Amino acid sequence: MTLTKFDLTKKNILITGGAGLLGIEHASAILEVNGTVILADVSYKKLEAAKIELSKKYKKQKIILIEMDVTSSSDIQKAYSSLLSQNIRVDVLINNAAIDPKVSKSKKMVKSSRLEHFSEDEWDLQLAVGLKGAFLCSKVFGSAMAEDGKGGIIINISSDLSVFSPDQRIYRDDNLLEEEQAVKPVTYSVIKTGLIGLTKYLSTYWINQGVRSNALSPGGVFIDQDEGFVAKLSALIPMGRMAKIDEYHSAIQFLCSDASSYLNGQNIVMDGGRSVW
Repeated sequence: MTLTKFDLTKKNILITGGAGLLGIEHASAILEVNGTVILADVSYKKLEAAKIELSKKYKKQKIILIEMDVTSSSDIQKAYSSLLSQNIRVDVLINNAAIDPKVSKSKKMVKSSRLEHFSEDEWDLQLAVGLKGAFLCSKVFGSAMAEDGKGGIIINISSDLSVFSPDQRIYRDDNLLEEEQAVKPVTYSVIKTGLIGLTKYLSTYWINQGVRSNALSPGGVFIDQDEGFVAKLSALIPMGRMAKIDEYHSAIQFLCSDASSYLNGQNIVMDGGRSVW
């Protein structure tokens, strides 16, 4: 009986940033337990590539593509109307879209990442995608979940950096001066922390209409990064390693399903124990 609660048959799950690395992994997790995924992204070409990749293992008809810019209210409303015209109800919204600035030693990254030089344009862009986008999508799809009386689930993909500050030492190059060191930009922490506030707000706002909201905060995922970086980061994690690419599948399945029916307003931190040290 318990395992059947994870089954997502007849459930439609919309994933923003669906053509990205984690978006595809979230989709895999849902398809594993019979859910239908609606992949939303700004690039239809990338969405098609994602569908081809997923279709090698899962049923093609369980994958719906929709071109959508999460920073645009009209685009989101258009996507909602398009799905509605096809009699497709969004049962679960996963706010996954984000710009994740990778830290590198390039002169451009050093100059643009440090707080002293971080541009207003970059601040506006990254917050628009990662935080404003989650708000706008929740506004449209969350409202629909509440209005038709069937309820639903909103999941915000945050980060372990929602509970602690970036440890800039893992990016450090001992051969460079302090002002030459690249860093994790301020926007990432602000966005991921903001998503936790949004999660808590949403968790009470439509609860009488059956809409729950939770957040998942993953730690670093190993994708063949520089050996030195991996060693430094792994030393900060009690389990002594970064996450494997598919280790968040079960958490997504739990959060999207009836298995988490009494979980609301929480931030699930899956970081190998890093936040404990």
